[in-house]
Amino acid sequence: MRTLDEKKIVVASHNAGKLAEIADLIAPFGFEAKSAAEYGLPEPEETGTTFEENAYIKAHSAAIATGLPALSDDSGLMVDALGGDPGVYTANWAELADGTRDFKIAMERTNLLMGKKGATAPSQRAGRFVSVICVAWPDGHAEYFRGEVEGTLVWPPRGDRGFGYDPMFQPQGHERTFGEMEAAEKHGWTPGQENALSHRARAFQLFARDMLGAA
Repeated sequence: MRTLDEKKIVVASHNAGKLAEIADLIAPFGFEAKSAAEYGLPEPEETGTTFEENAYIKAHSAAIATGLPALSDDSGLMVDALGGDPGVYTANWAELADGTRDFKIAMERTNLLMGKKGATAPSQRAGRFVSVICVAWPDGHAEYFRGEVEGTLVWPPRGDRGFGYDPMFQPQGHERTFGEMEAAEKHGWTPGQENALSHRARAFQLFARDMLGAA
């Protein structure tokens, strides 16, 4: 396991919502974190077929361009009734003709396809959010950390917090969707305890334990 010897890192993302979540998670460790967009880096084409492959593509591209270690997250929603879709294509389901993204449309599409599969009862609407954090160095070395959270896809969506598919995802053991939760509840965790809720927080907790020495 290679560790981070300096407190300067590139966050290889252009997604404002994701950047805000990663910033919240990494801030307590005193990192100087700048986004790929702040460095003027283009978004690399994500040609991988797994979350790990796409996370590496983004992180390694930013690491080579800046000469610094880079952290990326590739995440998505996997719906059992849809055979694991949208998976790595989660963001693509929100893309419009002009290149922008509308996740309201993506959620409607997901619900429509689930309906066509007969997945209408809560017991038929299981799914999970997956997050893979990759830390890559310019020499090509990489470390990976995977977090998952099980839940139910509800309809209609509830809440206007978070981003993406959050308003239709109700995590297991909770009565509210991610879209109804404050960021601190969704992403908070206690060092030494495996109590992170969100997929990204769970992946980050592993990253912090193994690479930053958090208890």
